[in-house]
Amino acid sequence: MQDIRQDVRKPDRKRKRRKKHHLLRALVFFLLLSLGSSYFYLNRIVPDQLNIVAGEQEEILFPLLFQSTLEMKDAEVSLGNPSEIPSNQIRISGNRPFQMVGTKEGSYQMEVKLFGFLKVKDVQVDVVDESYVIPCGTPVGIYLKSDGILVIGTGTLIGADGMDVEPAYGILRSGDYIEAINGKPISKKEELMDAVNQAGPGRVTLKIRRGEEEMTISMNPAEDKDGIYKLGAWVRDDTQGIGTMTYLDLNGRFGALGHGISDSDIGGVVEIQDGALYETQILGIEKGSSGNPGVMSGVIYYGPGSRLGEIDANTETGIFGTAGDNLISRVSGTPIPIGYRQDVKTGPALLRSSVSGKVKDYQIEIRKVDYSTNHRTKSIVFEVVDEELLGLTGGVIQGMSGSPIIQEGKLIGAVTHVFVQDSTKGYGIFIENMLKH
Repeated sequence: MQDIRQDVRKPDRKRKRRKKHHLLRALVFFLLLSLGSSYFYLNRIVPDQLNIVAGEQEEILFPLLFQSTLEMKDAEVSLGNPSEIPSNQIRISGNRPFQMVGTKEGSYQMEVKLFGFLKVKDVQVDVVDESYVIPCGTPVGIYLKSDGILVIGTGTLIGADGMDVEPAYGILRSGDYIEAINGKPISKKEELMDAVNQAGPGRVTLKIRRGEEEMTISMNPAEDKDGIYKLGAWVRDDTQGIGTMTYLDLNGRFGALGHGISDSDIGGVVEIQDGALYETQILGIEKGSSGNPGVMSGVIYYGPGSRLGEIDANTETGIFGTAGDNLISRVSGTPIPIGYRQDVKTGPALLRSSVSGKVKDYQIEIRKVDYSTNHRTKSIVFEVVDEELLGLTGGVIQGMSGSPIIQEGKLIGAVTHVFVQDSTKGYGIFIENMLKH
């Protein structure tokens, strides 16, 4: 009987040891998973770059859920908690703000460590002079000349023999920019059409830009049923529309839209040669509703006397250029300081717009702020709460992109997108992202 009891106890001890080993492995796995999740969470929410104004004590709050250590590599910027003397290293956790003071303009590095030992990232801290701009909110007509002739796509044409033919298929791609034909630079689609027809049945050589690559391709135009030689490609050399001017700085530079002008057919920002702002008149407003974004309709007045400024950049974060005297004389308002991402908080703010026919500020509520650099044009989520603006537009509508967002007397951002299913809500871009285009 003794031997039998011993045989019974031995399997029990083995099972207990195996259970302990399983629990230990599960605990280690859980700890590693938590550590990895914390690391990637911090890396995502902590921005790669911060701007602070020289000589001002900035209070910064990021939604950190885990204990982290911040360490400055340069003495020109000091860190501190509200209850601590500023130093070069602090520990923070939870929703506790920290303070940062820069004494000298320049770029410096701050190291972020999880639990004080696992390095997450380096943050570039730029100490800058205080900047002032005039928030505008005025609608403008926009004309862009593409840098080369943009290929929208290829298509078939009816040849001289009555058969379908597509000469550009597999040779030209949507998004290509045609810069020259047979060695001759071209900038207008009419120039391309004339050169192709004049070349006749002969082979033509096209210099194109495809992404970052310059290349030369050859192809044979096809004669259509009307006796005209064509490439069989849809092309465009300009873009126009109506948007809102965000700001005018003290040097006469402007920014507008808060996002780039893209071609709906190629899905990318149009590469431009140049462009211009023109006077526009809003003729009507279609209110937004669930699933149906509203829109401002109007007319653009082209001509020397209605030209307001020159556009020299079309980027992911907006269009930019130099205002003419005609525009500068029309912009009214007092310059206000720029607010950087750490200045943006959930709560009340103002949206400046002239949808009513004159520039007015309307009440909005900032619902969410993404301080990371992952969504450059969708860092702010806001809701229109102003009854007058809701009555006029239903919330955010197409054409309002670029409308300034002001909080606590600072220009902090601009409207960029509307929620398709809820026109009372929209996205905004941090103004600092527009300024560093």
